[in-house]
Amino acid sequence: MLEIVDIGVEDAIAYRVGAKFTKDEMNEVLSLFQEKIDKGEKLIVYQEIAGFGKIEPGALLEKMKFFNKAGLSHFSRVALVTQEKWVKQIADLEGRLFTSFQMKGFPMEEKDQAIEFLRKENQ
Repeated sequence: MLEIVDIGVEDAIAYRVGAKFTKDEMNEVLSLFQEKIDKGEKLIVYQEIAGFGKIEPGALLEKMKFFNKAGLSHFSRVALVTQEKWVKQIADLEGRLFTSFQMKGFPMEEKDQAIEFLRKENQ
């Protein structure tokens, strides 16, 4: 399940992922990323993981192909909101590893803080 959401942050791509995430849904998100990249804009991303279940292998393959081609230099800030503590920890680790952009994980009860993180130009 994919739902594009409005978080009130100008230029942000915001979406919620449910228990199942398909290749077509991944391509929908990646096309939004590509539109911003084609315009020369930096990516500000809000991703909310509402539940864990099945991610189609084709979805992961499409994501890897996209990042292999586009790289990570187009990202500015990424907020990942989840109720899964381990996913938040991975997002925080990636935020320390990928120094070219800011990435941070947030628990579900801190959605407002995630949105504020995306609003700020510099942390």
